[in-house]
Amino acid sequence: MRFAAAAITLTFTSGLFAQDYNKPPEYAIAPGVFIIHAGELLAVAGQESVKNKSVVISGGVVTAIRDGFVSASDVDDHDNVTIVDLSNYFVMPGFIDLHVHLTGQAGSSRKISFVEDSDADSALTAQMYARRTLLGGFTTVRNLGSRGNAMFALRDAIKAGKVMGPRILVAGYSITPTGGHADIHGYREEILDALPSSGVCDGVDSCRAAVRRQVKRGADVIKVTATGGVLSETATGTGQQFTDEELRAIAETAHSLGRKVTAHAHEAAGIEAALNAGFDSIEHAMWADEDTMRLFRKTGAWMVPTVYPITAVGDTPEKMARGPFGNMPPPIMEKLLRLGRQPKEMTRLAHSMGVRIALGTDSGVSPHGENANEFIEYVNAGMTEMEALAAGTIHAATAAGIDHFTGSLADGKAADLVAMPMSPLDDISAVLDVRFIMRDGVIFLTPELAGN
Repeated sequence: MRFAAAAITLTFTSGLFAQDYNKPPEYAIAPGVFIIHAGELLAVAGQESVKNKSVVISGGVVTAIRDGFVSASDVDDHDNVTIVDLSNYFVMPGFIDLHVHLTGQAGSSRKISFVEDSDADSALTAQMYARRTLLGGFTTVRNLGSRGNAMFALRDAIKAGKVMGPRILVAGYSITPTGGHADIHGYREEILDALPSSGVCDGVDSCRAAVRRQVKRGADVIKVTATGGVLSETATGTGQQFTDEELRAIAETAHSLGRKVTAHAHEAAGIEAALNAGFDSIEHAMWADEDTMRLFRKTGAWMVPTVYPITAVGDTPEKMARGPFGNMPPPIMEKLLRLGRQPKEMTRLAHSMGVRIALGTDSGVSPHGENANEFIEYVNAGMTEMEALAAGTIHAATAAGIDHFTGSLADGKAADLVAMPMSPLDDISAVLDVRFIMRDGVIFLTPELAGN
Protein backbone atom coordinates (compact mmCIF):
# COMPACT_ATOMS: atom_id res chain seq x y z
CA MET A 1 0.00 0.00 0.00
CA ARG A 2 1.06 3.60 -0.52
CA PHE A 3 2.34 5.35 2.61
CA ALA A 4 -0.36 7.38 4.36
CA ALA A 5 2.07 9.44 6.40
CA ALA A 6 -0.12 11.47 8.72
CA ALA A 7 -2.41 8.59 9.58
CA ILE A 8 0.20 5.96 10.21
CA THR A 9 2.49 8.04 12.42
CA LEU A 10 0.14 10.22 14.46
CA THR A 11 0.82 8.42 17.71
CA PHE A 12 4.57 8.64 17.19
CA THR A 13 4.63 12.41 17.34
CA SER A 14 1.50 13.70 19.00
CA GLY A 15 2.08 12.27 22.46
CA LEU A 16 -1.30 10.47 22.41
CA PHE A 17 -1.02 7.05 23.99
CA ALA A 18 -3.18 4.06 23.23
CA GLN A 19 -5.83 3.25 25.82
CA ASP A 20 -5.69 -0.49 25.17
CA TYR A 21 -3.00 -1.55 27.62
CA ASN A 22 -2.83 -5.02 26.10
CA LYS A 23 -1.24 -3.54 22.99
CA PRO A 24 2.55 -3.46 22.59
CA PRO A 25 4.44 -0.33 23.70
CA GLU A 26 3.73 2.83 21.71
CA TYR A 27 7.12 2.93 19.98
CA ALA A 28 7.72 -0.78 19.50
CA ILE A 29 9.08 -2.03 16.18
CA ALA A 30 6.25 -2.06 13.67
CA PRO A 31 5.31 -5.36 12.02
CA GLY A 32 5.58 -5.92 8.31
CA VAL A 33 7.94 -4.50 5.70
CA PHE A 34 8.78 -0.90 4.86
CA ILE A 35 10.18 0.10 1.49
CA ILE A 36 11.80 3.54 1.48
CA HIS A 37 11.90 5.12 -1.99
CA ALA A 38 14.92 7.41 -1.73
CA GLY A 39 15.42 10.06 -4.40
CA GLU A 40 19.08 10.29 -3.37
CA LEU A 41 20.69 7.88 -0.93
CA LEU A 42 23.91 8.28 1.03
CA ALA A 43 24.21 4.84 2.58
CA VAL A 44 27.72 5.40 3.94
CA ALA A 45 29.12 8.88 4.48
CA GLY A 46 32.42 8.96 2.66
CA GLN A 47 31.11 6.99 -0.27
CA GLU A 48 29.26 8.41 -3.26
CA SER A 49 25.55 9.11 -2.96
CA VAL A 50 23.28 7.44 -5.53
CA LYS A 51 19.94 8.32 -7.10
CA ASN A 52 16.67 6.36 -7.00
CA LYS A 53 17.23 3.58 -4.49
CA SER A 54 14.89 1.45 -2.40
CA VAL A 55 15.74 0.60 1.19
CA VAL A 56 13.87 -2.50 2.35
CA ILE A 57 13.29 -2.76 6.12
CA SER A 58 11.88 -5.57 8.23
CA GLY A 59 12.03 -6.22 11.96
CA GLY A 60 13.74 -2.90 12.58
CA VAL A 61 16.75 -3.62 10.35
CA VAL A 62 17.72 -3.01 6.75
CA THR A 63 17.28 -6.21 4.75
CA ALA A 64 18.20 -4.91 1.28
CA ILE A 65 19.13 -1.84 -0.74
CA ARG A 66 17.93 -2.14 -4.32
CA ASP A 67 18.19 -0.12 -7.50
CA GLY A 68 15.13 1.83 -8.57
CA PHE A 69 11.81 2.11 -6.80
CA VAL A 70 10.64 -1.43 -6.09
CA SER A 71 7.02 -2.33 -5.41
CA ALA A 72 5.38 -4.48 -2.74
CA SER A 73 5.27 -7.45 -5.10
CA ASP A 74 9.09 -7.39 -5.28
CA VAL A 75 9.53 -8.46 -1.62
CA ASP A 76 8.74 -11.75 0.09
CA ASP A 77 6.19 -10.50 2.63
CA HIS A 78 4.29 -8.54 0.01
CA ASP A 79 0.94 -8.71 1.82
CA ASN A 80 2.14 -6.44 4.64
CA VAL A 81 4.20 -3.72 2.96
CA THR A 82 4.24 0.03 3.48
CA ILE A 83 5.80 2.16 0.74
CA VAL A 84 7.41 5.34 2.08
CA ASP A 85 7.69 7.84 -0.75
CA LEU A 86 10.84 9.92 -0.24
CA SER A 87 11.57 10.14 -3.95
CA ASN A 88 12.06 13.90 -3.66
CA TYR A 89 14.30 13.67 -0.61
CA PHE A 90 17.93 13.08 0.36
CA VAL A 91 18.08 10.00 2.61
CA MET A 92 20.99 9.03 4.86
CA PRO A 93 21.77 7.30 8.17
CA GLY A 94 20.45 8.88 11.35
CA PHE A 95 22.81 11.34 13.02
CA ILE A 96 24.92 10.38 16.05
CA ASP A 97 26.00 12.72 18.87
CA LEU A 98 28.68 11.32 21.18
CA HIS A 99 28.38 13.96 23.90
CA VAL A 100 25.09 15.09 25.42
CA HIS A 101 23.72 15.77 28.90
CA LEU A 102 19.99 15.15 28.67
CA THR A 103 19.08 15.77 32.30
CA GLY A 104 19.51 19.54 32.08
CA GLN A 105 20.08 22.60 29.92
CA ALA A 106 21.84 25.94 30.31
CA GLY A 107 19.51 28.60 31.59
CA SER A 108 17.86 26.31 34.12
CA SER A 109 18.99 26.42 37.73
CA ARG A 110 21.36 23.47 37.73
CA LYS A 111 22.57 24.25 41.23
CA ILE A 112 19.09 24.11 42.73
CA SER A 113 18.17 21.03 40.72
CA PHE A 114 20.96 19.08 42.40
CA VAL A 115 19.22 19.37 45.76
CA GLU A 116 15.57 19.57 44.67
CA ASP A 117 15.11 17.11 41.79
CA SER A 118 14.49 13.42 42.35
CA ASP A 119 15.59 10.76 39.88
CA ALA A 120 12.01 10.76 38.61
CA ASP A 121 12.17 14.52 37.99
CA SER A 122 15.46 14.10 36.13
CA ALA A 123 14.11 11.24 34.02
CA LEU A 124 11.08 13.27 32.93
CA THR A 125 13.27 16.26 32.08
CA ALA A 126 15.64 14.02 30.15
CA GLN A 127 12.78 12.46 28.19
CA MET A 128 11.66 15.92 27.08
CA TYR A 129 15.14 16.75 25.83
CA ALA A 130 15.56 13.27 24.32
CA ARG A 131 12.45 13.86 22.21
CA ARG A 132 13.81 17.18 20.96
CA THR A 133 17.11 15.52 20.12
CA LEU A 134 15.47 12.73 18.15
CA LEU A 135 13.32 15.20 16.23
CA GLY A 136 16.52 17.01 15.31
CA GLY A 137 17.57 13.88 13.41
CA PHE A 138 19.78 12.22 16.04
CA THR A 139 18.91 8.55 16.38
CA THR A 140 21.81 7.70 18.72
CA VAL A 141 23.48 9.71 21.49
CA ARG A 142 26.00 9.16 24.27
CA ASN A 143 24.97 10.70 27.59
CA LEU A 144 28.30 11.47 29.26
CA GLY A 145 27.66 11.96 32.92
CA SER A 146 24.52 12.02 35.05
CA ARG A 147 23.63 11.52 38.68
CA GLY A 148 21.33 8.82 40.01
CA ASN A 149 19.48 6.29 37.88
CA ALA A 150 17.40 8.58 35.64
CA MET A 151 19.40 8.02 32.47
CA PHE A 152 19.51 4.25 32.88
CA ALA A 153 15.72 4.22 33.24
CA LEU A 154 15.26 6.45 30.19
CA ARG A 155 17.67 4.39 28.09
CA ASP A 156 15.79 1.21 28.93
CA ALA A 157 12.35 2.76 28.42
CA ILE A 158 13.32 3.97 24.94
CA LYS A 159 14.77 0.58 24.07
CA ALA A 160 11.56 -1.11 25.26
CA GLY A 161 9.45 1.20 23.09
CA LYS A 162 7.70 2.91 26.00
CA VAL A 163 8.76 6.49 25.26
CA MET A 164 10.16 8.48 22.37
CA GLY A 165 13.87 9.24 22.06
CA PRO A 166 17.16 8.30 20.45
CA ARG A 167 19.12 5.19 21.30
CA ILE A 168 21.21 6.17 24.33
CA LEU A 169 24.61 4.98 25.52
CA VAL A 170 24.85 5.91 29.19
CA ALA A 171 27.99 6.63 31.21
CA GLY A 172 26.43 6.99 34.65
CA TYR A 173 28.53 9.07 37.06
CA SER A 174 31.66 10.60 35.57
CA ILE A 175 34.85 9.26 37.10
CA THR A 176 36.48 12.21 38.88
CA PRO A 177 39.01 12.89 41.64
CA THR A 178 37.85 14.44 44.89
CA GLY A 179 37.28 18.12 44.15
CA GLY A 180 37.60 17.49 40.41
CA HIS A 181 35.45 18.80 37.60
CA ALA A 182 32.66 16.21 38.00
CA ASP A 183 32.62 16.35 41.80
CA ILE A 184 29.95 18.58 43.37
CA HIS A 185 30.92 22.16 44.22
CA GLY A 186 29.45 25.35 45.60
CA TYR A 187 27.33 24.11 48.53
CA ARG A 188 27.87 24.20 52.28
CA GLU A 189 29.72 21.20 53.62
CA GLU A 190 26.65 19.44 55.05
CA ILE A 191 25.01 19.47 51.61
CA LEU A 192 28.16 18.19 49.93
CA ASP A 193 28.30 15.30 52.40
CA ALA A 194 24.70 14.43 51.57
CA LEU A 195 25.34 14.30 47.81
CA PRO A 196 27.89 11.52 47.35
CA SER A 197 28.92 10.29 43.90
CA SER A 198 29.98 6.74 43.13
CA GLY A 199 32.31 8.18 40.48
CA VAL A 200 34.66 10.00 42.88
CA CYS A 201 37.97 8.22 43.41
CA ASP A 202 41.54 8.86 44.53
CA GLY A 203 44.45 6.48 44.00
CA VAL A 204 44.83 3.54 41.63
CA ASP A 205 42.76 1.00 43.56
CA SER A 206 39.96 3.49 44.25
CA CYS A 207 39.82 4.42 40.56
CA ARG A 208 39.61 0.80 39.47
CA ALA A 209 36.73 0.31 41.90
CA ALA A 210 34.93 3.43 40.62
CA VAL A 211 34.98 2.11 37.05
CA ARG A 212 33.69 -1.25 38.21
CA ARG A 213 30.86 0.44 40.10
CA GLN A 214 29.66 2.24 36.97
CA VAL A 215 29.74 -0.98 34.94
CA LYS A 216 27.82 -2.71 37.72
CA ARG A 217 25.21 0.07 37.57
CA GLY A 218 24.80 -0.55 33.83
CA ALA A 219 27.20 1.92 32.18
CA ASP A 220 27.69 1.47 28.43
CA VAL A 221 30.77 3.73 28.36
CA ILE A 222 33.12 5.18 30.96
CA LYS A 223 33.46 8.98 31.12
CA VAL A 224 36.45 10.47 32.98
CA THR A 225 37.26 14.07 33.88
CA ALA A 226 40.99 13.92 33.22
CA THR A 227 41.35 17.69 33.64
CA GLY A 228 39.50 20.55 35.23
CA GLY A 229 36.47 21.92 33.44
CA VAL A 230 34.92 25.25 32.55
CA LEU A 231 31.50 24.87 34.19
CA SER A 232 32.58 23.58 37.60
CA GLU A 233 32.37 26.18 40.35
CA THR A 234 35.95 25.91 41.47
CA ALA A 235 39.04 27.98 40.73
CA THR A 236 41.27 24.97 40.03
CA GLY A 237 41.96 25.66 36.38
CA THR A 238 41.55 23.30 33.44
CA GLY A 239 44.77 21.31 33.80
CA GLN A 240 45.38 17.64 34.59
CA GLN A 241 43.65 16.43 37.77
CA PHE A 242 44.17 12.65 37.77
CA THR A 243 47.69 11.25 37.98
CA ASP A 244 49.15 9.29 35.07
CA GLU A 245 48.90 6.12 37.13
CA GLU A 246 45.24 6.72 37.93
CA LEU A 247 44.43 7.33 34.27
CA ARG A 248 46.13 4.10 33.22
CA ALA A 249 44.25 2.15 35.90
CA ILE A 250 40.93 3.62 34.74
CA ALA A 251 41.57 2.82 31.06
CA GLU A 252 42.81 -0.71 31.79
CA THR A 253 39.81 -1.48 33.99
CA ALA A 254 37.29 -0.12 31.49
CA HIS A 255 38.81 -2.13 28.67
CA SER A 256 38.99 -5.28 30.77
CA LEU A 257 35.23 -4.94 31.29
CA GLY A 258 34.52 -4.37 27.60
CA ARG A 259 33.83 -0.64 27.81
CA LYS A 260 35.16 2.27 25.78
CA VAL A 261 36.66 5.03 27.92
CA THR A 262 36.56 8.71 27.03
CA ALA A 263 38.11 11.70 28.76
CA HIS A 264 36.87 15.21 29.30
CA ALA A 265 40.18 17.05 28.81
CA HIS A 266 41.11 20.67 28.09
CA GLU A 267 44.78 21.47 28.61
CA ALA A 268 47.38 19.80 26.38
CA ALA A 269 49.21 17.99 29.20
CA GLY A 270 46.01 16.40 30.49
CA ILE A 271 44.91 15.39 26.99
CA GLU A 272 48.28 13.80 26.32
CA ALA A 273 48.23 11.98 29.66
CA ALA A 274 44.87 10.41 28.76
CA LEU A 275 46.08 9.49 25.28
CA ASN A 276 49.21 7.88 26.69
CA ALA A 277 47.04 5.99 29.19
CA GLY A 278 45.15 4.33 26.32
CA PHE A 279 41.89 6.29 26.24
CA ASP A 280 39.69 5.66 23.20
CA SER A 281 38.59 9.27 22.73
CA ILE A 282 38.95 12.78 24.09
CA GLU A 283 36.06 15.18 24.60
CA HIS A 284 36.59 18.93 23.96
CA ALA A 285 40.44 18.93 23.69
CA MET A 286 40.26 22.74 23.79
CA TRP A 287 43.95 23.59 24.13
CA ALA A 288 45.41 20.71 22.14
CA ASP A 289 48.46 21.89 20.18
CA GLU A 290 50.40 20.44 17.24
CA ASP A 291 52.30 17.98 19.46
CA THR A 292 48.99 16.83 20.92
CA MET A 293 47.57 16.34 17.43
CA ARG A 294 50.54 14.18 16.49
CA LEU A 295 49.89 12.04 19.57
CA PHE A 296 46.23 11.68 18.55
CA ARG A 297 47.40 10.34 15.19
CA LYS A 298 49.95 8.02 16.79
CA THR A 299 47.45 6.47 19.22
CA GLY A 300 44.51 6.45 16.78
CA ALA A 301 42.23 7.95 19.44
CA TRP A 302 39.17 9.92 18.39
CA MET A 303 38.61 13.60 19.08
CA VAL A 304 35.10 14.78 19.95
CA PRO A 305 35.47 18.58 19.63
CA THR A 306 32.09 20.04 20.89
CA VAL A 307 32.29 23.30 18.94
CA TYR A 308 28.69 24.53 18.75
CA PRO A 309 28.31 25.41 22.47
CA ILE A 310 30.69 28.35 22.15
CA THR A 311 28.54 29.70 19.31
CA ALA A 312 25.38 29.19 21.39
CA VAL A 313 26.88 30.65 24.57
CA GLY A 314 28.92 33.41 22.90
CA ASP A 315 32.63 33.73 22.11
CA THR A 316 33.04 37.31 23.38
CA PRO A 317 32.28 38.88 26.78
CA GLU A 318 29.45 40.91 25.23
CA LYS A 319 27.77 37.85 23.71
CA MET A 320 28.21 35.81 26.89
CA ALA A 321 26.65 38.56 28.99
CA ARG A 322 23.48 38.27 26.92
CA GLY A 323 23.40 34.47 26.97
CA PRO A 324 22.39 31.77 29.46
CA PHE A 325 25.73 32.00 31.29
CA GLY A 326 25.70 35.76 31.75
CA ASN A 327 25.50 35.56 35.56
CA MET A 328 27.87 32.69 36.24
CA PRO A 329 30.01 32.72 39.41
CA PRO A 330 33.47 34.29 38.93
CA PRO A 331 35.41 30.97 38.77
CA ILE A 332 33.21 29.80 35.88
CA MET A 333 33.06 33.14 34.05
CA GLU A 334 36.85 33.47 34.07
CA LYS A 335 37.19 30.09 32.35
CA LEU A 336 34.36 30.79 29.90
CA LEU A 337 35.94 34.06 28.78
CA ARG A 338 39.24 32.31 28.18
CA LEU A 339 37.63 29.98 25.63
CA GLY A 340 36.82 32.61 23.00
CA ARG A 341 37.31 31.14 19.52
CA GLN A 342 39.61 28.39 20.77
CA PRO A 343 37.17 25.50 20.11
CA LYS A 344 36.83 26.58 16.47
CA GLU A 345 40.56 27.12 15.93
CA MET A 346 41.46 23.86 17.66
CA THR A 347 39.06 21.90 15.44
CA ARG A 348 40.50 23.55 12.33
CA LEU A 349 44.00 22.52 13.43
CA ALA A 350 42.91 18.97 14.26
CA HIS A 351 41.28 18.49 10.87
CA SER A 352 44.25 19.98 8.99
CA MET A 353 46.59 17.55 10.78
CA GLY A 354 44.50 14.46 10.06
CA VAL A 355 43.13 13.75 13.54
CA ARG A 356 40.12 11.41 13.54
CA ILE A 357 37.05 13.48 14.48
CA ALA A 358 33.66 12.22 15.66
CA LEU A 359 30.71 14.50 16.31
CA GLY A 360 29.74 15.60 19.79
CA THR A 361 27.98 18.72 20.98
CA ASP A 362 27.94 18.83 24.79
CA SER A 363 24.24 19.62 24.37
CA GLY A 364 22.85 20.85 27.61
CA VAL A 365 25.41 23.62 27.37
CA SER A 366 23.90 24.44 23.97
CA PRO A 367 20.14 23.80 23.57
CA HIS A 368 18.95 20.25 23.04
CA GLY A 369 17.53 19.74 19.58
CA GLU A 370 20.03 22.11 17.97
CA ASN A 371 22.71 19.41 17.79
CA ALA A 372 22.91 19.43 13.98
CA ASN A 373 24.57 22.85 14.10
CA GLU A 374 27.76 20.96 14.95
CA PHE A 375 27.91 19.75 11.33
CA ILE A 376 27.96 23.38 10.19
CA GLU A 377 30.76 24.22 12.62
CA TYR A 378 32.89 21.45 11.14
CA VAL A 379 32.43 22.71 7.61
CA ASN A 380 33.31 26.21 8.81
CA ALA A 381 36.46 24.69 10.34
CA GLY A 382 37.60 23.33 6.98
CA MET A 383 35.88 19.98 6.54
CA THR A 384 34.06 19.13 3.35
CA GLU A 385 30.35 18.48 3.70
CA MET A 386 31.00 14.76 3.25
CA GLU A 387 33.66 14.75 5.98
CA ALA A 388 31.29 16.50 8.37
CA LEU A 389 28.49 14.01 7.65
CA ALA A 390 30.91 11.13 8.24
CA ALA A 391 31.90 12.63 11.60
CA GLY A 392 28.26 12.53 12.70
CA THR A 393 27.43 9.06 11.34
CA ILE A 394 29.93 6.31 10.52
CA HIS A 395 32.87 7.88 12.35
CA ALA A 396 30.83 8.54 15.49
CA ALA A 397 29.57 4.95 15.38
CA THR A 398 33.12 3.64 15.00
CA ALA A 399 34.39 5.80 17.86
CA ALA A 400 31.61 4.49 20.11
CA GLY A 401 32.14 0.87 19.06
CA ILE A 402 28.66 0.51 17.58
CA ASP A 403 29.47 0.64 13.86
CA HIS A 404 28.52 -3.03 13.51
CA PHE A 405 24.84 -2.07 13.82
CA THR A 406 24.45 1.66 13.10
CA GLY A 407 26.17 4.64 11.52
CA SER A 408 25.57 3.47 7.95
CA LEU A 409 22.84 1.73 5.97
CA ALA A 410 23.53 -1.86 4.96
CA ASP A 411 21.96 -5.31 5.20
CA GLY A 412 21.54 -6.33 8.84
CA LYS A 413 22.10 -2.87 10.30
CA ALA A 414 19.53 -0.91 12.31
CA ALA A 415 17.01 0.99 10.23
CA ASP A 416 18.12 4.43 11.46
CA LEU A 417 17.32 6.93 8.70
CA VAL A 418 16.73 10.64 8.21
CA ALA A 419 15.63 12.54 5.11
CA MET A 420 15.89 16.17 4.00
CA PRO A 421 14.40 18.03 1.03
CA MET A 422 17.85 19.37 0.05
CA SER A 423 21.21 17.63 -0.16
CA PRO A 424 23.63 18.44 2.69
CA LEU A 425 26.42 17.58 0.25
CA ASP A 426 25.50 20.76 -1.60
CA ASP A 427 24.75 22.88 1.47
CA ILE A 428 25.48 21.51 4.93
CA SER A 429 22.74 23.67 6.46
CA ALA A 430 20.27 21.13 4.99
CA VAL A 431 20.84 19.08 8.17
CA LEU A 432 18.77 21.66 10.04
CA ASP A 433 15.68 20.75 8.00
CA VAL A 434 15.08 17.05 8.69
CA ARG A 435 11.62 15.98 7.53
CA PHE A 436 11.68 12.19 8.06
CA ILE A 437 13.06 10.21 10.99
CA MET A 438 13.15 6.46 11.54
CA ARG A 439 14.96 4.68 14.37
CA ASP A 440 15.07 0.88 14.60
CA GLY A 441 12.36 0.70 11.96
CA VAL A 442 10.00 2.99 13.89
CA ILE A 443 8.84 6.18 12.15
CA PHE A 444 8.83 9.28 14.36
CA LEU A 445 8.49 12.06 11.80
CA THR A 446 7.18 12.31 8.23
CA PRO A 447 7.23 15.15 5.69
CA GLU A 448 3.51 15.71 6.28
CA LEU A 449 3.91 16.07 10.02
CA ALA A 450 7.03 18.20 9.57
CA GLY A 451 4.89 20.67 7.64
CA ASN A 452 5.81 19.80 4.07
